[in-house]
Amino acid sequence: MLAVLARQVLARALIAIPMIFALSVVVFVVLRMLPADPLAMMLPPTATPTEIESLRAALGLDRSLPVQYGIWLSHALHGDLGRSITSGETVTHLIATTLPATVELSVVALVFSLIISIPGGLLLYALNKRRGELLADSFVVLLISVPSFLWGIFLMLLLGVMWPILPFSDRFGADIAPPKTTGFALIDFLLRGDFHAWGNAFSHLLLPALALALGFAPLIIRVLRASLLEAAGEQYAMVARLRGQSDTRIVLRHMFKNAALPTLTLIGVQFGFLFGGTLLIEMIFSFPGLGNLMVQAVRNHDLPLIQGIALVFCVIILVINTCVDCLYTVVNPRLRDA
Repeated sequence: MLAVLARQVLARALIAIPMIFALSVVVFVVLRMLPADPLAMMLPPTATPTEIESLRAALGLDRSLPVQYGIWLSHALHGDLGRSITSGETVTHLIATTLPATVELSVVALVFSLIISIPGGLLLYALNKRRGELLADSFVVLLISVPSFLWGIFLMLLLGVMWPILPFSDRFGADIAPPKTTGFALIDFLLRGDFHAWGNAFSHLLLPALALALGFAPLIIRVLRASLLEAAGEQYAMVARLRGQSDTRIVLRHMFKNAALPTLTLIGVQFGFLFGGTLLIEMIFSFPGLGNLMVQAVRNHDLPLIQGIALVFCVIILVINTCVDCLYTVVNPRLRDA
């Protein structure tokens, strides 16, 4: 099995290299075709044409696009994604300080969505051709029609304003020292044994993660239910019924594992969208993650920062898809024997 997984990872890596290269070229060219001038964000309105041209030359913006891209690519291959035009900090540092927050938010949201969707899918399957099926199915369709950012606004108003139970701004309280070991608050606070800080950070994650989960879970519920209905007609399920096994045992012991395969594929594909969908949620909850950083970069026409974030998003999506493929191979024995 390890050999199969190694081949999958190698194949994905070989495909990922030209994809990342192509994306970097597209992003680089498109950003420089925009009418906005990044120099306007760096210089005062009283700057002279000489000062503008001097800064343009210092940043290499006076050269042709192929030359500019070649310089950027050469630096990027050495881990240097340039400097932010607005803050002057390196793009690598800015991404490294905000990426853990977004990853943490996405993973917690995924866990919440699984907690909601797995029992929900099993319940919807159990209600098949029974009283309450139409009501439950209509409720799931209603959940699908509500986007995550609306859930975020609703949860903020309900649990943050009307009933101030949970915090709805920032990543943790002002009295909490930021994490420094791994950058992941829940891990770092646990490692240093600061359970007060851990609880504070987790409470700040609840509302944005739940908003993302409520937008993600209904899709998993529908796919899991459809997969269970398909598995119910398979021969192994019928044989188990003839042997006198209970429906609950058949579902949990036999059908669920097979029904989980298409559900796992959906989770892998949609998790990439969920990761990218944190942008609006981070804006709503003032969460200092990669999505919020992207919004600020776009507002300031910060080309190096936008390009670096887009590249990181691409790499993360490819890594997620590779991990899902490997997990699919582990779960599905037929792929291991292929």
